[in-house]
Amino acid sequence: MFGSPAVLAAFADTATVGRMLEVEAALARAQARTGVIPAEAAARIAAVCAGAPAEVIDLDALAAAAVAAGNLAIPFVRQLTARVAALDEPASRYVHWGATSQDIIDTAMALQLRQALLAIEAELLALGDACAAQAQAHRATPMVARTWLQHALPMSFGLKAAGWLDALRRDLLRLERARAQAAALQFGGAAGTLASLGEAAPAVARAFAAELELALPALPWHAHRDRFVEAAAALGMLTGTLGKMARDISLLMQTEVGEVAEPAGPGRGGSSTMPHKRNPVGCAAVLTAAVRVPPLVATLLAGMVQEHERALGGWQAEWDTLPQIAALAAGALRQMREVVAGLQVDAARMRANLDLTHGLILGEAAMLELGGRIGRLPAHHLVEAASRRAVAEGLTLREALARTLADRADTPDAPDTAPLLDAEALDRLSDPANYAGQSAAFADAAVQGWREAVAARGR
Repeated sequence: MFGSPAVLAAFADTATVGRMLEVEAALARAQARTGVIPAEAAARIAAVCAGAPAEVIDLDALAAAAVAAGNLAIPFVRQLTARVAALDEPASRYVHWGATSQDIIDTAMALQLRQALLAIEAELLALGDACAAQAQAHRATPMVARTWLQHALPMSFGLKAAGWLDALRRDLLRLERARAQAAALQFGGAAGTLASLGEAAPAVARAFAAELELALPALPWHAHRDRFVEAAAALGMLTGTLGKMARDISLLMQTEVGEVAEPAGPGRGGSSTMPHKRNPVGCAAVLTAAVRVPPLVATLLAGMVQEHERALGGWQAEWDTLPQIAALAAGALRQMREVVAGLQVDAARMRANLDLTHGLILGEAAMLELGGRIGRLPAHHLVEAASRRAVAEGLTLREALARTLADRADTPDAPDTAPLLDAEALDRLSDPANYAGQSAAFADAAVQGWREAVAARGR
């Protein structure tokens, strides 16, 4: 309910061990290429690492031993060495040569995170396309804009969808930058100096990074966690964007509002006791993620304050937390993509809700029209009086405004005899579609910006 198959698979137990095996194999091949270890030993190590993770490593024994060891890498290397030794004892002497536990764990996590972020970006692109389609289709569909949960002014539903879309565009850019930063080799040896490899260290590091197609940083980053934290923060902001969308949609789905509905389907959104219910279940899953992710991001932020060259607690706090953040963000994306792609928009109900206040929502339009003739403050007073009259006498604002203007014209001190607003002007000012401002243009701009961002990915 709260994850996605692709991202959950990237961080599954077997996937974690598989990535660690991939890192150990790449290390051995890099060291063979640079003459640090025999090529035959590297080939044997790589061949063992190429096996199915659960066949190479006893996962239950690994989990049990990690409790005492303090991390997965120590018992993992012990098991891997034993497995290589059973086939080629001399080759086993070169397993994990010159590396430290954190090198293997961090580099494996970088590979997992890269895989997860690529899957998340693909889902984000699909959601963005769905939002773009809604923004285009409803660029001029009038609805109520709400501030402080109250009727404010007319807008278009396309503009609301465009707001979601433009936020997703920024999320996409943040995720791309974060993925590039996080896809970096971690290789520093015991204390981040690579003293274990002597003069061969730079060449091994270059070959190691090339094997895994990871960036080679200027120096090891054991105690500097900003690469992973940036990814977590980007995912946190993405989840916040999705939460905003879910909040909007769920509020619009309230029975009293009824302007949109999540896609229908067998068993979707029902109640165990109330047959009539159609609950916003997709939005509920997204909002759950939006509640859970921020404290998890805060955990990684707090863990950045680490001790000297290797951390005590802060690093370890990432192991479960970062995968949870990625899985929750991915799950929220999956749910929101399904919601927006199948969103049912009731344009007639939107128009009916615009008319709930009998035209009062267009008071600003009337005030500005009059303000150009008699000044803003006198116009404000006049429309305010007409609004009170509309409520008191059960009139529309158009009717109340016409009567108020007529009364004004009949007073002895009226400034002129010409009507301030004729019937045609009152009709124009009474149509919400005429006071949606730049809604359609803003929707078009958001769609264009999204298309340009997507196109830039291919360049």
